[in-house]
Amino acid sequence: MTSTIGQRLAQATGFLSGGSQSSEQLPWNPDASRFPTRKELPKIPGAPEGAAWVWGKDDQIGRLNLLTPKRVKAASAEIKTGEVIPLNLPLNVPETPAFGREKFVHKIKVLLENICYDDQYELNTQSGTQWDGFRHAKGTDIVGATANHKCSIHHWADHGIAGRGILLDYWGYAKANGISYDPYKSHGISFADLQKCGQAQGIDIRPEAQGGDIKVGDILFIRSGFVERYHELTPEERTAGALRPLHLESSDEDAAKAAVKDPHSPELEWAGIKQEEAVIDWLHDCYFAAVVGDAPSFERWPTPEPYHLHEYILSLWGMPLGEMWDLERLTQKARESKRWSFFVTSAPANVPGGVSSHANATAIF
Repeated sequence: MTSTIGQRLAQATGFLSGGSQSSEQLPWNPDASRFPTRKELPKIPGAPEGAAWVWGKDDQIGRLNLLTPKRVKAASAEIKTGEVIPLNLPLNVPETPAFGREKFVHKIKVLLENICYDDQYELNTQSGTQWDGFRHAKGTDIVGATANHKCSIHHWADHGIAGRGILLDYWGYAKANGISYDPYKSHGISFADLQKCGQAQGIDIRPEAQGGDIKVGDILFIRSGFVERYHELTPEERTAGALRPLHLESSDEDAAKAAVKDPHSPELEWAGIKQEEAVIDWLHDCYFAAVVGDAPSFERWPTPEPYHLHEYILSLWGMPLGEMWDLERLTQKARESKRWSFFVTSAPANVPGGVSSHANATAIF
């Protein structure tokens, strides 16, 4: 009864304030309070089915458009005590990155002995705490004769990222409720799982327009246990886990042959969000400005479905996706204060043509 009343009130408020966004009216108004569901998405000429690049012809930032000055100002009300929680792993963690990515290398350059020293980094921006950019998988925009700056990470840097974060500590919920899984193994966290986790934290994870607690433009954080598990393992176990072979389909014949599975070699696996329609609908309909996890792949790896959630999140919707963020201190502070929402900022690297970025992220309570 209460949720039905809440839903009706939210809908009424949207209509009375003129904040309901028509699916057919393009471009959409980022400041609207209510947006079409995934099932109501318009068909955009020349775009794939289910595409939601609805913010204008030359839009480069996707759902970061939802982080309007109005929403950022409202999110600043989350700052109560001023306590600052960094969300970045050290640049050398994981020491051995997965997916064949290079290790972080730090060198000191001596400019003048005992007077001036410089840092020199060799850094794959996706080796640790990272943002996956929208150019993650479209080679023709990135290399070769047609390379360009379309959807480059520097557009995110120009816009800036700041808003209300909301944390779902699924790893803590699972341990408290006898749900056993290894973050270094394939395990899918379903929508039903997240819903129960939210309920345990006192959060209704439905969109505000449906009577829930998720506001348009929120930045979602999901703790699935990777960082805690990483620190429990020996260096040898961490390295072995990261170097498990990766098997991906490829159009390149030589690469395809090299990717033939060895039945005696364990495949690269991670726990993460489950590939299912309920999860896809939820991630879309909440209108998160971005989603973040502590796992190397955010979604369960490998996917048992003929798709990856990355395709929806990055390519179809233009929603930034963060991986391997350090959510340990954040979770501790959230539990101590019994507050699961907070103000969050991130400063992506201003690199024209960039595919991804380290996060440079901070939560403020």
